[in-house]
Amino acid sequence: MELGPTSHEPRRPQSQKGSNLSPAEVFAYDERDFVLSGVEWQENRGNRGPPGHTMSRFDRVLQSGWKDRQNRGLFRYYLEELQTRILPGMVGFVAQLNIQRGSERRRPQEIQSIQQRFDPQQFNFSKIRPEEILFGMSRGQTSSRPCLVGAQIPPGSAFVLVVINISPLEFGHILLIPDPTLSLPQILTPQVVCFGLDAVLLSGHPGFRVGFNSLGAFASVNHLHLHGFYLNWELLVESAPCEPLLPEANFYLLQEVPVPCFVFYSEGQQLEKLAERVCQVTNYLVKKEIAHNLFITRGAKPEGPVHSGARPGIRIIVWARKSCFGTKEESAFNVALCELAGHLPIKTAHDFESLTEALAIRTLQKCLLPDSLFSQLQCELVALLKE
Repeated sequence: MELGPTSHEPRRPQSQKGSNLSPAEVFAYDERDFVLSGVEWQENRGNRGPPGHTMSRFDRVLQSGWKDRQNRGLFRYYLEELQTRILPGMVGFVAQLNIQRGSERRRPQEIQSIQQRFDPQQFNFSKIRPEEILFGMSRGQTSSRPCLVGAQIPPGSAFVLVVINISPLEFGHILLIPDPTLSLPQILTPQVVCFGLDAVLLSGHPGFRVGFNSLGAFASVNHLHLHGFYLNWELLVESAPCEPLLPEANFYLLQEVPVPCFVFYSEGQQLEKLAERVCQVTNYLVKKEIAHNLFITRGAKPEGPVHSGARPGIRIIVWARKSCFGTKEESAFNVALCELAGHLPIKTAHDFESLTEALAIRTLQKCLLPDSLFSQLQCELVALLKE
């Protein structure tokens, strides 16, 4: 991806009280920075970004910081251009060979419950190196002056750290982490969901995605975080038509994918209310000890169209699935947020070359809830959102 120059020099912000990992630079923004139109996939795009599409200020700051950290050797491995296969078939799985992530990433923590408490003795994000932080994100008010990179975080304001994932699965792989000193377990909050929605809307790239793995759904660290990354390939979940469940709550069912899922849709309005609704669903799943994955992506309207590159809104996709505790590893891939969305990072050359759509679907469907439980859950969630 081409990196354009940023027109503002960062300023050093005041430290957040009680935090040992305050961001050295802050990305301050408001709704005027959201890219709400013109985001679409184009024909004959380049390897890293649709041609002719202007990268947003958020994209430029994120990408330049990420490349700087890679050049400084802060990752466990240098991420080269990944070998990619689009598996023949109806789904269009995007398989990528990433041997080093499979062999060199940190061993996942032992998880026994979706509601497991935060353990300060385990690895957590208060232990990362300060230079792994790209910047902090802080949302301002719409009445404020035009936001600048480097603006200070007002005392008491919410923020997230934007941190490199030192075992990247794709270009620009980051983590969005609320103040690490809060010691939050890996359970979604409306505030962190809002930051995830904001990040997708701040990017001008249709392939910038944000996601979440719950405990029992291949979260590797029990400390609240979201993933973000660029994937320069369309995915079926972005455009497949959905069935309305509760349209007044923008709540839908997506069944034309290997693992059925729930979908919220927005074109950028009432994001706080949307985040609250998402967390109504995920909190219910936590209460029921049902593992889940979340994926936020630019998307088509719920009714489609299937064959258009236009992405006028965002889809927030929630998979309720069977739990997987311990450190069990599938031979080709584990079933987490990327895989459920159709992006398959593969750990060995043999699996990469031999993987078929049928095998991928069989692997994904091992996490399916029983039909009766999924149908019951669907009714319960609709009733919950009606309250």
